[in-house]
Amino acid sequence: MNVLVLGSGGREHAFAWKLAQSPKLENLFIAPGNAGTAQVGTNIEIGVNDFDAIKDFVLSNDIKIVVVGPEDPLVNGIHDYFLADDELKNIGVIGPKRDGAELEGSKEFSKIFMEKHGVPTAKYQSFTKTNLEDGYTFLETLSPPYVLKADGLAAGKGVLILEDLEEAKTELSNMIESGKFGDASATVVIEEFLHGIELSVFVLTDGESYKILPSAKDYKRIGEGDKGLNTGGMGAISPVPFADSAYLQKVEDLVVKPTIAGLKADGIDYKGFIFIGLMNDNGNPSVVEYNVRMGDPETEVVIPRIKSDLLDLFEGVANQTLHEKTFEVDERIATTVMLVSGGYPEGYEKGKVMTGFNTIENSIPFHAGTKKDGENIVTSGGRVLALTSFGAEIKEALDYSFANAEKIHFDKKYYRSDIGFDLV
Repeated sequence: MNVLVLGSGGREHAFAWKLAQSPKLENLFIAPGNAGTAQVGTNIEIGVNDFDAIKDFVLSNDIKIVVVGPEDPLVNGIHDYFLADDELKNIGVIGPKRDGAELEGSKEFSKIFMEKHGVPTAKYQSFTKTNLEDGYTFLETLSPPYVLKADGLAAGKGVLILEDLEEAKTELSNMIESGKFGDASATVVIEEFLHGIELSVFVLTDGESYKILPSAKDYKRIGEGDKGLNTGGMGAISPVPFADSAYLQKVEDLVVKPTIAGLKADGIDYKGFIFIGLMNDNGNPSVVEYNVRMGDPETEVVIPRIKSDLLDLFEGVANQTLHEKTFEVDERIATTVMLVSGGYPEGYEKGKVMTGFNTIENSIPFHAGTKKDGENIVTSGGRVLALTSFGAEIKEALDYSFANAEKIHFDKKYYRSDIGFDLV
């Protein structure tokens, strides 16, 4: 069958790389894609939110399944758009409708959902201009650090974690009154800080049954030892060593099952991925956030560990036959190390020529911010390339990724050489 993947990052390259291995696949298209996706499919110059252009392409190329990578088109209702169109309604869309996408589109919605359905999470309150003073008072009841979250989508930058109470009050005002994150921070969720180690668990569901994908841990800070500014992710490891079968059973019983049951109880027909960001607090899982798509760079370690046919699984989601599908996972450890542009996550230059791809051994390069420029591959984003490797132990896999990080060259390249420092 013909498949269209929407997106242009490392997540979408990992999807495309895996889908290209399926015997069920005829033609694979990626919109808009990158230099890596062009090696396993055909890139199409269409934006992920250009629904009309996507419709025309889908119909003219006999697309049977559309895999939605990023959150924006989901929150904007691409699945609803397909269902409302007689020509598109029978095409499988991997990703929730607008109502389900609110789990990520609104922090307040997700906290209300968790509270309603008994999913463990930090205590919280929401504030707007109308009750800003109450927000200051609520902050005074908490112990530092203070967690402020913009309610809406803010390109991964809408969360502040602050140690100083007065600074937290100032930033609350900046978010709500001064629009620090635009409309996304018109409402701000303040929540109790959860102590522990973060990890992510990923679920693929057809709305009735589900498959729990491998766990992963990513590293958000730009600097060694988890210091400095937040990024989109500097590396990831799967599985997470402390997430053994007993812990994952707790996650399934306390988080996954009530989440799926809650969606059904609320009349939300959810087809796609649920990213569950967790804090492990003395062996007990507590939900930090939901995302309605796979994470990046976690996808680059989770998807390669899935031994089953990904297209077959997606077909099960689309047809609500996921319970019939076999699901196998590679027991080896996967690690990925992200190469980024100098200056990221602040100002950085694009268009740097990349070399060394033909020297890579024992790693899979997943392109994130790259494009073709004539015969060259050049940088086109802050996060440029993820190098994913397998090993029997974390250190073995990381050694491969770090060795290959040295073989790829572009001006002002940077990567963290301590990915996994807290797990090895």
